[in-house]
Amino acid sequence: MMKILTSKIFWGLVLVLGGIILLLESLGVLEGSEVFWMAILAIAGILFLIAFISNRGAWWAAIPGVSLLAIAIGLGLDTFGDIGGETLGAIILGGIGLSFFVVYLVERSNWWAIIPGGVLITLAIVAGMEGNDAGMISGAIFFSGMGLTFILVALLPNKVGRMTWAWIPGGILFVLAVIILAGIESMFNYIWPIVVIALGLYFILRTFIKRG
Repeated sequence: MMKILTSKIFWGLVLVLGGIILLLESLGVLEGSEVFWMAILAIAGILFLIAFISNRGAWWAAIPGVSLLAIAIGLGLDTFGDIGGETLGAIILGGIGLSFFVVYLVERSNWWAIIPGGVLITLAIVAGMEGNDAGMISGAIFFSGMGLTFILVALLPNKVGRMTWAWIPGGILFVLAVIILAGIESMFNYIWPIVVIALGLYFILRTFIKRG
């Protein structure tokens, strides 16, 4: 399987075939090149995932595998269902973000994968909201998602050691989210109870972590 994925001849033939299909479509001879690229992306993603499953040491293959499948699914939904640019972007970003969490779950020493995974999934959520006039709420969700990402780095187990430093950027980002929400008058009454609850959960989690 790895020989196929690293074969220049294989990918060269794919590109040549794809170029011919694009040329024929430009000449009006052929239509539906999206289906071809959707199939190629899906097949490539499956090949990477097979390589990943057959050899867990090749954890890196999970990133292109899951990402390419997400792109193929997004293109398929957009081609046959006309889902819109925001949803397409959310699916693609979310899929790429998910691939990094798979990398972490398979090998806990890859704690760094939590950061791009959390950032991309946060961007996916924000991208999905852009067509709904979310305004300031999307900004608060962005900073909250970024803050949660660093808190996950601090809380989730890994083989390197406790990442206590991650509480600092996580806390700062959550404060920024609260400041943004504070500008929304209709939500002001809900902000401080959430802050108090978050602080309480923080102290509870810290207690359990110290005992562990």
